[in-house]
Amino acid sequence: MPSRPTRASVKRFVRRQVMRAAYRTDLHRPLDPNLAVYGAYWNRGVACNPAAIHAKARELAPHIRGLWVVSSRHRDRMPPGVPYVIEGSRPYWRAMATATYLVNNSSFPGGFTKRPGQRYLQTHHGTPLKTMGLDQRAYPALARKADFAKILAHVGQWDFSLSANPHTTEVWDRVYPGPYERLDLGYPRNDVYFTATAEGIAKIRAGLGIAEGQTALLYAPTHRDYREGFVPDLDPERLARELGPEYVLLVRAHYFYGRSAGATGTMDGRVLDVTAHPRVEELCLAADALITDYSSLTFDYACLDRPVVVHAPDWDAYRGARGTYFDLLSGRPGDTPGPVTTTSDELVEAFRTGEWRSPASAALRTAFRERFCPYDDGHAAERVVRRFFGLPHSGLPHPGTPPPGTPH
Repeated sequence: MPSRPTRASVKRFVRRQVMRAAYRTDLHRPLDPNLAVYGAYWNRGVACNPAAIHAKARELAPHIRGLWVVSSRHRDRMPPGVPYVIEGSRPYWRAMATATYLVNNSSFPGGFTKRPGQRYLQTHHGTPLKTMGLDQRAYPALARKADFAKILAHVGQWDFSLSANPHTTEVWDRVYPGPYERLDLGYPRNDVYFTATAEGIAKIRAGLGIAEGQTALLYAPTHRDYREGFVPDLDPERLARELGPEYVLLVRAHYFYGRSAGATGTMDGRVLDVTAHPRVEELCLAADALITDYSSLTFDYACLDRPVVVHAPDWDAYRGARGTYFDLLSGRPGDTPGPVTTTSDELVEAFRTGEWRSPASAALRTAFRERFCPYDDGHAAERVVRRFFGLPHSGLPHPGTPPPGTPH
């Protein structure tokens, strides 16, 4: 016998119906030519490419009002003074009905009706190593969770799709087929890697508690579809102990796992849990090297031309469960950004022997940057803002033109 609905569930149902009815009314209101709605990481706050676009739009097009969508459980992440609406609220639905500009790196909640005259920019949030979109149909564990009809319907709303490199453009074309315009302009979130100053980086490091002269290693593993919870493939405290006091390890869990990596903060502050830090770009700027596995952060960090060590003890399991577009562990120039380790002992040795910053590693990193960072030059946000909001061109260099100097 089916259970009777609770009073709370009935109230939620009625509220949703009222909101949708109000939304249908708002769809008849005129579009606001000066309103842009932003979202990132399924309503987790101001972040990623949308954040960089919002900041640049405030500078170049101050007449455009930016409004962020955030879930109620993440509203504490909102910086002071940044306007926002709570997903599913009455202000949210009115904004979605009347905004001329929509910018997101994932999707807007609840489903919405794309109106003639609205412009939707899909920025995405990484370079694809793992299979995405329609390519996931070949992997049963993923396909069971995905609604491919819904994915295609979402793609049908896009007017623009942003890319940071030719590889990404090729993948998006195949896995997200649609009539949108491809913007091969670089990722705005990466501009900071070309514009940060030595003084600014020193301030970030000091704020994190990194002592002068210490080598900071950022460990940022990605999500595993076949695991529950954050289970790192290395012991941060053991690594810190083996490498000694001149190293500090910054541990950042994937955002799917909440706001903590569970790092204990022992070892005299040489293991720091930085999962809750609001800007991953600042962590990258603070780090002298990246220890990663299959995270798209690898492609962003390559902009800095700093060492990357791939620690991948479960490559076969990951590739079998999720599928990948190339062999990150192959050692081929363009595929592998630096030394590859599959055990904790190998990882320690990569640092003890200096392999992590050897000429051979630098050569791999150069080839990786050339393949995956050709459009990132510190000007991506301006190019995107001018194209999306219809502002005049300003003589910016064509994507791929090397900027003066090299970030370090």
